[in-house]
Amino acid sequence: MLDGVMLLWWILTIPSLLFVVIDIWRTTPESVVLKWAFVILTAFTGPLGAFFYVLGCREPLRGNHEQYVATRWRQVLGSTMHCVAGDGIGIVVGAAIGGVLTMSFWPDFLLEYVLGFGFGWAFFQAFAMRDAAGGSYVKSLKMTFLPELLSMNLLMTGMIITSRFAMRSAGGGDDPLRPQFWFIMSMALIVGFVCAYPINWWLVANHMKHGMMTVRAEPTTAPTEAHSMDAMSAESPAGSGARQPNAGVKVAMTLLTFAVLGAALVIVVRFAM
Repeated sequence: MLDGVMLLWWILTIPSLLFVVIDIWRTTPESVVLKWAFVILTAFTGPLGAFFYVLGCREPLRGNHEQYVATRWRQVLGSTMHCVAGDGIGIVVGAAIGGVLTMSFWPDFLLEYVLGFGFGWAFFQAFAMRDAAGGSYVKSLKMTFLPELLSMNLLMTGMIITSRFAMRSAGGGDDPLRPQFWFIMSMALIVGFVCAYPINWWLVANHMKHGMMTVRAEPTTAPTEAHSMDAMSAESPAGSGARQPNAGVKVAMTLLTFAVLGAALVIVVRFAM
C-alpha cells in the first residue's frame, strides 16, 4: 500500500512542480527568495505546495498582489515558507548524509540541526535580507538569528518526530538510496511546516520576521500596504519604528521552543529508537 501511495504522490508532484515553476516566474510579482521557497517546498510537498502557492501568493488579478498578500495569515505563510525551504534543505541533506554514513541518532540529529539552521540562517534569511540591514551581511546575521532559531526549533520538532517514527515503521525508510526515505522526508517537511506556523505568526505579529513581499519591475506611485507591512517586519526595530517584545519575552519564547524540541527528542528516544 505504501508503494502505491508513494507512486501517486510522485505522479501528483511532477505537474504541481511544473505549474509552480512556470507560473511563479512568469506572473507573480514576489521576491526571488520566496519564489525559490515555493519551488523548493512544492518539490517536496507536491500538490500541497501548489495549493499554498495559489491560495497564498499567486496574484488573482493583475495589479492587486499587494492587497492580496497583506492579510496576516498570508504574511505568516510566506514567513513559514521561507523557514521550511531554507532550514528544510539543510535538514534533509543532513538526514541523507546521516543515512549514508549510518550515523547513530544523536550525531545524526546534531548534523541535521546544524546544517538546517546554518543554511536557513546564513543564506535564506541573512543573505536574502541584507538589503533590509542597509546592505550589511553581518548586521543581517544579527537581525535574523533569533527569529530563525525560534522557527527552526519548531520545524525540527515536527520533522524529527515524523521522520523517526515513519522510518521505524517503513522498511528502507532510513536509506537515502530508496524512495521511501524521500517520501518520509516530504511528509516530515509538511508536519514541520504545521508546527512552525504558530511561532511564525508570533514572529510576524511582533515585527521580528518578514512575510510575503511584492516586487514589481516598475515602482508604484505610493507604498502599498503589503510592502509597508513587510518593510516594517523585515527591517531592524530602529529603522522601522516597529516595537518588538522586550528581552524577557524573547528569552521566554526561546526557552519555550527549546522545551518543545526537547520534549520531541524525549519522545523519539523513548518510543522510536
